[in-house]
Amino acid sequence: MSLGEFDLIAKYFDRPARRNPLGVGDDCALLAPAPGMQLAVSTDMLVEGRHFLPTVSAEALGHKALAVNLSDLAACGAEPLAFMLALSMPKVDEAWLAGLARGLFALADAHEIELVGGDTTAGPLNLCITVMGQVPAGTALLRSGARPGDQLWVSGQLGLARLWLEALHGPVALDGTDFTAARLAMELPNPRLALGRALRGIASSALDLSDGLLGDLGHVLRRSGAACHRDRTPLGAEIEIDRLPRHEALARQPEPIQQLCMLCGGDDYELLFTAPPGAHGAVLEAAAAAQTAVTCVGRITPEPGTRVIDRNGAPIATPWASFDHFAGPTP
Repeated sequence: MSLGEFDLIAKYFDRPARRNPLGVGDDCALLAPAPGMQLAVSTDMLVEGRHFLPTVSAEALGHKALAVNLSDLAACGAEPLAFMLALSMPKVDEAWLAGLARGLFALADAHEIELVGGDTTAGPLNLCITVMGQVPAGTALLRSGARPGDQLWVSGQLGLARLWLEALHGPVALDGTDFTAARLAMELPNPRLALGRALRGIASSALDLSDGLLGDLGHVLRRSGAACHRDRTPLGAEIEIDRLPRHEALARQPEPIQQLCMLCGGDDYELLFTAPPGAHGAVLEAAAAAQTAVTCVGRITPEPGTRVIDRNGAPIATPWASFDHFAGPTP
């Protein structure tokens, strides 16, 4: 006999809360952040065929569904507290649900975040997670704090997830080792929570890289420009392409493929952040404490627009667009 909705929840998603103060099991979850803290809340949705392929393992899907939401908390410098899961699926598949729960809760336990509610229904495969975290009042990292002269930083490496898509769709050929590395980058992103917390009070702005470096940087430039210009003119940026950190699998590809993947790839879930030049040493100390590699890749400029330059300062054409859920990428 197939499981009903509430039996399904009880078997795969209901477990005792491991941290307080949380209230679970009623019509609403009750959360109380610690005194002097603000709640940080974000929602992300993963839709089959749009964000993941039917061939992805259930365990990897559970990991990624939570990871992409935790990445938003990282970008605000928040500490994870609780999350909710809304799950739509065509039919009950207990083996698949067991794998999903394993991947989901392995990452949840690693970051001490509790599942406190949600919803399940029949329909196309779709996972929607809402995360809640807490951050000391007034210390959250925002997109609006960048200023001209600030250095531009990224964590980790860029472009490997997009490289997997390029190999999957045919333009790029990868050997087994490189293909596996690229696939793991796409399916098992690592939210940079420790780095986000370490950057509080150091970084002037931050966001996570989900839709590509050029597109996501544009959000910082617009929000920061609106914060410092009466006419809301965006700030600008200069990116030194040779400084962009890349996996050896990507470095083996032709230069145009490298540029496409690093600048417009999306699904990196690394942190993009800015900091004043005088905070350079503090950034490196924070990164070391968080055990996360960071690279200074450019600077914020007062003139609108993003310029990508080579090692000699010459501009590089960037004829691509970052991912847009309705327009799609333009390779």
